[in-house]
Amino acid sequence: MKPYAQMTKEELLALKEQLELQFEEVKAKGLSLDMSRGKPSKAQLDLSLGMMDILSSEADLMSRDGVTDCRNYGILDGIPEARKLLADMSEVPERNILIYGNSSLNVMFDTVARAMVSGIMGSTPWGRLDKVKFLCPVPGYDRHFAITELFGIEMINIPLLSDGPDMDMVEELVSTDESVKGIWCVPKYSNPTGVSYSDKTVKRFANLKPAAKDFRIFWDNAYSIHHLYEDKRDIILEILNECIKAGNPDMVFKFISTSKVSFPGSGIAALAASEANLEDAKKYMSYQTIGHDKLNQLRHVRYFGDMHGMYNHMRKHADILRPKFEIVEEVLAKEIGGLGIGSWTKPLGGYFISFDAMEGCAKAVVAKAKEAGVVMTKAGATYPYGKDPKDSNIRIAPSFPTVEELKAATEIFVLSVKLVSIEKLLQA
Repeated sequence: MKPYAQMTKEELLALKEQLELQFEEVKAKGLSLDMSRGKPSKAQLDLSLGMMDILSSEADLMSRDGVTDCRNYGILDGIPEARKLLADMSEVPERNILIYGNSSLNVMFDTVARAMVSGIMGSTPWGRLDKVKFLCPVPGYDRHFAITELFGIEMINIPLLSDGPDMDMVEELVSTDESVKGIWCVPKYSNPTGVSYSDKTVKRFANLKPAAKDFRIFWDNAYSIHHLYEDKRDIILEILNECIKAGNPDMVFKFISTSKVSFPGSGIAALAASEANLEDAKKYMSYQTIGHDKLNQLRHVRYFGDMHGMYNHMRKHADILRPKFEIVEEVLAKEIGGLGIGSWTKPLGGYFISFDAMEGCAKAVVAKAKEAGVVMTKAGATYPYGKDPKDSNIRIAPSFPTVEELKAATEIFVLSVKLVSIEKLLQA
């Protein structure tokens, strides 16, 4: 079929009539399908069930240091073996890791809250400043934007290119505006595009010359070991080491967790940063807790053993996720390829596929799909304040549905894209 933009009005109307009949047939099935959030499926969750059997009433609950009873208070920065595991996962020395609770999002929230209330390493608390700004690569992660919006921080859109954020724009804003205090980054298999930052981009980040001494890169390495393919995978430079080499050891906060490795909401989260940054964070943390869940830390370490155990575990995740991503890509290519009404990413890892509809169509597509029983991420969610200036980006989350459900949901999605695109062209 030729591109929709090359069709006559009569051809578009005839096609619309045909597609509307298909849509009504699907709608009559009363389906309820969810492609809205990047949640692991039941099959993925089942992979970690053995962890529930690791600790019993008969188990040795002492840490490897021989003195820490993991049932009791203490050890603010995490038991040594958990610090080692998360340090290896973060690709940093153990001295540069601080264990938190179960969620990296919570660590990010705490980090922004700490900056607002107490400042960073002796700087003026952000909450006392007239203006605080954050750079936001877009499309990006809605929950990042929600944190900075909650604290009244002004967010500035930065285009996300094929090799990372537009660094010309980042360098200009960071070096000239003292009110720019941070930037959100998902450097590997970015949410939602799947883009990974190039070596050049990482080095440019490490060599930034901020006007604000308390500027920090918020480096959310959520998908660091979440590859889809064994023989095709993205590798990125380790940012903390690059910052040290560039003479900016304190400029980055690196966040990581096992949420999509073991159990979401019951994993281990950590902050990787310079020792000076970690000491600053621990002062604040000491008012919050006497120590995080050490039994959960112990459970994870004994289940995975080391990074080799974790890598083997993630290969099982990939075997479940890979066919789902391929089904979505196959349906999109077959049904929309060459029609000029949408483009999409083909990530090698992570949890999302980013789809760009014709300008002005994203909200209508999401609404149309919902009408037929498919829930998508809200259009605009991948931009600060929920405002996509082109109203074109839609995040597809293939992980949660079964393969059969996903195929049905994707077919409804492309049907919605076709109908909304025709309406747009007829109105032109």
